Amino acid sequence: MYIIENANILRDKRLHTCSLFICNEKISMIRKSTAHDQYMRMNLESYILTPSYVLLSTAFPMKSTFQVLKTFLSEKFLLKGCTTIFTYVELSYENELENKINEMKTALISSPIDFIIGVKIPPRLITLSLIRNCKKLKIPAIFVELKDNDELEEIPWGWIREAMFPFNSPLIPLISSPQKKEARMLLSKWKDIMVKEKITAIYDVIAENQPLSLAVLNKIGLYPHKGSLMTGTELSYNLYLKESEILKVDAESLFHYHSNRLVATVHKGKVIRAGEKVLYSPGSGEYVKVRTPSYFSL
Repeated sequence: MYIIENANILRDKRLHTCSLFICNEKISMIRKSTAHDQYMRMNLESYILTPSYVLLSTAFPMKSTFQVLKTFLSEKFLLKGCTTIFTYVELSYENELENKINEMKTALISSPIDFIIGVKIPPRLITLSLIRNCKKLKIPAIFVELKDNDELEEIPWGWIREAMFPFNSPLIPLISSPQKKEARMLLSKWKDIMVKEKITAIYDVIAENQPLSLAVLNKIGLYPHKGSLMTGTELSYNLYLKESEILKVDAESLFHYHSNRLVATVHKGKVIRAGEKVLYSPGSGEYVKVRTPSYFSL
């Protein structure tokens, strides 16, 4: 047991100063005062703490050498304060599901950070059998590539909703059209159908390579285990130098505009990035098994 005291945790665009009691690389308790507690202490009053990031990325060099993958993971994730990767495999046929998931697990077996794997499908693969197989394998997210409004009208949504229950992996839209007007129309139609049919879904496209919001983390079953600093969660966080000009920003702004102030990243209690140095530990990352998507109502 030890205490992280004077921790300036960024939450809701405000800094909340408190102390974290750490036991077995998890946050066992959060309190305001620790004056009478006799434990080893680490004073972080000069820093801002944010939960480490979860980023969506689909451009993995899966069949490259170890060195290429190491450089990719270091530059795209570790140096940006990310300790969990969210990615997906693309399916053309239902029977590819398990093999494609296993291929991705194998490709990421040497990852130094955790990873979570969804699937990407065309609307024609939104079938009872695929949904049930995704539920069986606890696939946390199903990305649907949208090209035509009419494709969505032909799906038996009532049966799909029943097949999703109780795991309820969210359906997430993907749009490849460069035309903004067409993309807006597809998303509007998507949301209308998801709301009308009461399907667990995310209504907007998730941007790659930027921190996932708490709402998305919750929908895919990662919150509060990832992307938060709460009692009972793993000790994964970023340390930013605390300066007057960055006291009133949110975590996303820190990620985009103050990366030069990111001085350390801790993953499950272990430092994996200090300054510009990455402490790369092959194979220490884990495949995250989601238990319950949309556990909280945010």
